[in-house]
Amino acid sequence: MQHGTLARPTRFAATAFLLGSLMACGQGEAPRPTSTAADAASSTQAVQPFVFGEVHTLHSTILGQDRVLNVYLPDGYATDTAASTYPVIYVLDGSANEDFPHIAGLAQFMNMYDLLPKSIVVGIANIDRRHDFTHPSTLKEDLEILPTSGGSAAFIRFLAEEVQPFVDKQYRTAPTRAIIGQSLGGLLATEILFTRPELFEQYIIVSPSLWWGKGALMATAQERVAGLKGMDKKVYLALGTEGDEMQQYMDQLVGIFQKEAQPPLTWWHVPFPDENHATILHRSVYKAFELINWKEPQK
Repeated sequence: MQHGTLARPTRFAATAFLLGSLMACGQGEAPRPTSTAADAASSTQAVQPFVFGEVHTLHSTILGQDRVLNVYLPDGYATDTAASTYPVIYVLDGSANEDFPHIAGLAQFMNMYDLLPKSIVVGIANIDRRHDFTHPSTLKEDLEILPTSGGSAAFIRFLAEEVQPFVDKQYRTAPTRAIIGQSLGGLLATEILFTRPELFEQYIIVSPSLWWGKGALMATAQERVAGLKGMDKKVYLALGTEGDEMQQYMDQLVGIFQKEAQPPLTWWHVPFPDENHATILHRSVYKAFELINWKEPQK
């Protein structure tokens, strides 16, 4: 699933524009040389691909599919000592044209200013997210809108038994794992928290589709959250202005956390009233990184 964003000029682009404007206004500016075909050919030959990560194809016996993992390694990973290990941030909707480059970019940006521990980011590319991220529903309206739904149990096994062991074997990983999911991905992240909380230490749940199955996942939410007692988990919940049904279930979940969650579990609920389902991802994940992984900037 792709999420809409509003384009904005970078500070580098703005600086370049300003310098260009000043030069254009200067007196006696030297004429610019005219480009030739030879110049164009030379420029083309100099073009190199911009590599932002690694791509692995992992065959899943559980799913009976080849699945793509997109991996971002933090700056310095290759030159660090073998003893250095890194937390891992797992991104649902992690295809190259979905959320992976955006979340990896946020991590890279925050790493530049030492606001986030250097982390490995693993994007799990989709084949059929509607199947993988939903638990079974027998409701007619659900099956009409998502006819391939119901595969979350197998996908969670895939994460636990195939993806995480592969990443741990391939890279120098620390025990800290985070999962990020939005919309149906948020539904799945909530299901993992309720049913397999040991798989991740940090849960970033954005705009979860808790309405699925008329809120079936919420039927056991109170006992599930109470069952997290004694677990050192960090749970971040975010929702924009996304309709009454989405708000209703989020309010219910927040109320359960307020009643049942106990230390060492830490949780946050951050509303984003100025964002909608399409625009909330960047702002909410940035805030989650600030709250969950915040570090004192180096002086």
